[in-house]
Amino acid sequence: MSPARRDEEKANVHEISKRFTVEAAHHLPRVPDGHPCRRLHGHSYVIELGLRGELDESGWVRDFAEIGAAFEPVRLRLDHRLLNDVDGLANPTSEVLAQWVFEAVVPALPELAWVRIEETRSSGCVYRRDG
Repeated sequence: MSPARRDEEKANVHEISKRFTVEAAHHLPRVPDGHPCRRLHGHSYVIELGLRGELDESGWVRDFAEIGAAFEPVRLRLDHRLLNDVDGLANPTSEVLAQWVFEAVVPALPELAWVRIEETRSSGCVYRRDG
């Protein structure tokens, strides 16, 4: 494929996102004694899913309702839970949670490009799978 054609294809890729809120508690067992995050505390997490892809015949990357339906089983596993009790989240940092959400959602949403976790209005992270 020529570089010009590759650039043309890249120009046709769109990115969409949908945000969700999850209320959950956690503690971080691997931080030093005395660190405030070692104690049990909670967050109103904002979890944003970002999808990349070409437009379908409807003009969408993916229907937002389908994104919500794909995330719902994951939301139910996290909402109003102690994250440390969820399989795979023994040390539920925002970084670990972002990767966990990505792995849980990508089978239903193969266009998933990234997951953003905001644990406060000023603190969060983004997980992207390389490749």
